[in-house]
Amino acid sequence: MPSKRSSTASSAGKGSGPAKSSRKRGSTSGSKSGSKSGSTSAARATTPSKPLRPGASPATSRPRTGRKRADAAGTAPVPGTERHDERFDLIGHVFADAGLMRLALTHASVSDTRMASNERLEFLGDAVLGQVICEHLYQRYPDRLEGDLTKLKSYLVSREMCAQLVREAGFHRLMSIGKGMISVEQLPKSVLAGLFESLVGAIYLDGGSEAARAFVLRHMEPHIERTLQLGHQENYKSVLQQLAQQAGLGSPTYSVLDERGPDHEKNFEIRAQIGERAFTSCWGMSKKAAEQGAALHALRELGFVVDGPTGPQVQLPQAIADTMP
Repeated sequence: MPSKRSSTASSAGKGSGPAKSSRKRGSTSGSKSGSKSGSTSAARATTPSKPLRPGASPATSRPRTGRKRADAAGTAPVPGTERHDERFDLIGHVFADAGLMRLALTHASVSDTRMASNERLEFLGDAVLGQVICEHLYQRYPDRLEGDLTKLKSYLVSREMCAQLVREAGFHRLMSIGKGMISVEQLPKSVLAGLFESLVGAIYLDGGSEAARAFVLRHMEPHIERTLQLGHQENYKSVLQQLAQQAGLGSPTYSVLDERGPDHEKNFEIRAQIGERAFTSCWGMSKKAAEQGAALHALRELGFVVDGPTGPQVQLPQAIADTMP
């Protein structure tokens, strides 16, 4: 007859394995918790909570680990915390990649290699500029013939016009140049024009075609309207010539009053004169440009040009207008 003692011992033997394992886990968990948390763990123990799985990290540690990984991966900073570059305001575009802006403003004379200058952006910007102007002229002026649009486009994308836009906006003062370039105020037209095209290329890569289009037209639009109101720039001298001949005064003459700048990039002051009457002089980045400006001054002083909201507007007698090309 089995005794109660043996039955009890057998029952205890069956449960001894799991009980020992449970005690080991409990003592191990308790020692780790005690060494790390101290009194804090003791306080938490008084609050009922779901026990953690063995080896699981507390929930409060997960966000901290996530932030570290995000920082290491180069995640963008929280919007509004970036440092604003004042050059964005002058250029009129907030670059997501400021490196493109710096590259567009770097001349080959200051870079270690030409690949680290704005020359490649200039190549791209030249193509983008031409496309923007062609598309704009085609859509906005459906009544203009191909020949008229070609002449207007050539004038707008010319080196003279791009250089003029850079000086008007003050972009040249942002440019990094080498010691051999003297100063940003005396940069050649080719460098100034290249800077405008480089900015167009940089904005195109950074913000897309619409951003590039907005940049180009913001600077070009006043010149487009003015040129269309006056006719092509080359017509200023032609208009003055025909006016003088119509009045029997003879042909206008142009005289150089002053020259400034280095030999390869001189600026000229030129005055137009008809008979004994001399008109206000004009400075230009070439003799041709200065003569056109001088002719415009003469037209204005003769009363044939009125300044309107979109710029000067030529008002010709019908007899002269009929003879214009």
